[in-house]
Amino acid sequence: MKIAILATNPKLYSHQRLKEAGEAAGHEVTIINPLHCYMNVEASFPRVHYRGGEALPYFDAIIPRIGASITYYGTAVLRHLETMGMYAVNESIAISRSRDKFRALQLLARKGIPMPLTSFAQSPDDTEDLIRMVGGAPLVIKLMEGTQGRGVILADSHQSAVSIINAFKEMSANILVQQFIEESRGTDIRCFVIGDKVVAAIKRQAREGEFRANVHQGGKASKVKLTPKERAIAIASARAMGLRVAGVDIIRSDNGPLVLEINSSPGLEGIEKATHVNIAGKIIQYIEKNAKPLSATSPRFQG
Repeated sequence: MKIAILATNPKLYSHQRLKEAGEAAGHEVTIINPLHCYMNVEASFPRVHYRGGEALPYFDAIIPRIGASITYYGTAVLRHLETMGMYAVNESIAISRSRDKFRALQLLARKGIPMPLTSFAQSPDDTEDLIRMVGGAPLVIKLMEGTQGRGVILADSHQSAVSIINAFKEMSANILVQQFIEESRGTDIRCFVIGDKVVAAIKRQAREGEFRANVHQGGKASKVKLTPKERAIAIASARAMGLRVAGVDIIRSDNGPLVLEINSSPGLEGIEKATHVNIAGKIIQYIEKNAKPLSATSPRFQG
């Protein structure tokens, strides 16, 4: 098979592992920078060209690894490849759903999936009620565009919550205000979902003095055993987004597991090293089983 990885940085661990796993299975794997792609829109013959003017060839499968900062353009490129009939491990619409944090929470709520109390408003006039809606301080404030723990702030008092929320609103930043689950004690669980299975899971412990458990923020990862309920919630969460490959972040609360976030391009390094599970290989196996490409000899892909 011919497989393309859509990624801006080919040197990242995750992208190298996917390339190695694909080639080890006998496939031709190419890393394509979506920012170097440009497109035409034509009903009979849509095309994607790459920097230098050459049309991209037909790929049997696309593995999108689109960074949050280029979501709009990256998903536009992926959508064009889908229009041309190429199989995407995660489709553009599913990535867009998961990247809009409030929309993602709304979709989870529709499916009855538990999560921390969360509020969202535009006007500073609503700040006091936003805080009351999540049970008061301490609370967590999240930038809608933040990733890997960046743009996440713990407000430990009512006054600091008011000040931070209003400061963000003065900057026209979109934020979520979320209940702080104190009993989680700076830990969360990353569940790696492929298809309808959780193939690996790690517990991430925040470093001393930090409440964000992300490995990118200095957190430590260790293998963890999931409960049946946690496993079911992770699978249901990925399915609610329409994601075939996802990292689902869960915290353990006194009221049971709660979903924090769903990542459409979850990193492989921390979880592969902590669990010794060949996740890259499992993604390739999923593609081999599920990709149903159009014929590359079709006139749609010629010229």
